[in-house]
Amino acid sequence: MNVQERYAAAKEEYAKIGVDTDAAIAKLKTIPVSLHCWQGDDVIGFDHDGPLTGGIQTTGNYPGKATTPEQLMADIDEVLKVTPGCKKLNLHASYAIFEDGEFVDRDKIEPKHFKKWVEFAKERGMGLDFNPTFFSHPKMKDGLTLSSPDDEIRNFWIEHGKACIRISQYFADETGVPCVMNIWTGDGTKDVPADRLGPRQRYKDAIEQIIAEPHDPNMVKPCVESKVFGIGVESYTVGSAEFALSFAATHEGCLPLMDNGHYHPTEVVSDKIPALLAFFPEIALHITRPVRWDSDHVVIYDDETREMAKEIVRCDALDRVDMALDYFDASINRISAWAVGFRSWQKALLNAMCMPHAQLKEEQDQANWTKVMVDQEKIKMMPFGDVWAEYCRQCGTDDDAWFDEVLRYEKEVLSRR
Repeated sequence: MNVQERYAAAKEEYAKIGVDTDAAIAKLKTIPVSLHCWQGDDVIGFDHDGPLTGGIQTTGNYPGKATTPEQLMADIDEVLKVTPGCKKLNLHASYAIFEDGEFVDRDKIEPKHFKKWVEFAKERGMGLDFNPTFFSHPKMKDGLTLSSPDDEIRNFWIEHGKACIRISQYFADETGVPCVMNIWTGDGTKDVPADRLGPRQRYKDAIEQIIAEPHDPNMVKPCVESKVFGIGVESYTVGSAEFALSFAATHEGCLPLMDNGHYHPTEVVSDKIPALLAFFPEIALHITRPVRWDSDHVVIYDDETREMAKEIVRCDALDRVDMALDYFDASINRISAWAVGFRSWQKALLNAMCMPHAQLKEEQDQANWTKVMVDQEKIKMMPFGDVWAEYCRQCGTDDDAWFDEVLRYEKEVLSRR
């Protein structure tokens, strides 16, 4: 049997439990997921020559890393070729492209420094998301940026954030697609602080100044992202979960962004998604894979990845959750890392769409927990692989052939860098 014949049989099986797989496939093709540019060059960017800082770390030295905008764009094109689904492109401010020896610091960046990225996205029918880069810079003083007690340092980073609002508006105007602009810093302390409130008050004021920069709230969506700790920031993080949620809840137009690697190891973002959806009309999500800490391993089709997707779908929130990938692995082929992560999240979303959620909810409301367990276990053995294969076929990214293309690209392009 070929892919289409297997799918026809699977479609019949799913119909028996009330699932329309044709509708699920058609729906998934319309759901944008933001592809992060920084997997391709290990979060280095183009505006500095220094090391990666801010409490995050990339490990590995696999050959073929992109070192120029042209190489990074070519690599992204290769990822687009081997992954199904609707995509946006997620950029950090450190990926500004300067022409003819020009350089400006991050507080002075302008839309023109991202013109090539806009052209790239428009040619491929993609929207753009954006992130101010509050790390890997000499003005990250004593591990602090927006919360720094040094007025000069803090104001530099506030101006950077404002510039990024303007660039986000430019992205939205040019592409016609709303731009999610995420504010995350690694601000914190290595050891026990003497003052926890002061930095947070400065941080709050700084973010308020940034999001006060004029923008169309329907097209530019500022977010605040929390974190529990980072390397060298073990004892205190200014932008904690409580801070980020409280800020978003009290500032209209600002979204809470959850990264599933930014919490204590026993916490799961899948449980937090419906909690936030009860209060916020829209939330944002960074999908990663934490291994014991915020290690940003490549996303795979594991339990929590599936659970997060299930919560988004069963809450009927595909149009209320802005989804983006965020991980970086330098120990393996970077194109494959990108592709495996993107395909895994697509797989998780499609899997969630192929479940009889209304039936399961009804069983729960009737306190028929025996039936809930039986049906949820039965679903695990449905022929989902055949539905996934058909989705990939329709998108021109056959599940059996994409890795051969990655190997070809590695041999012909990456190995020559």
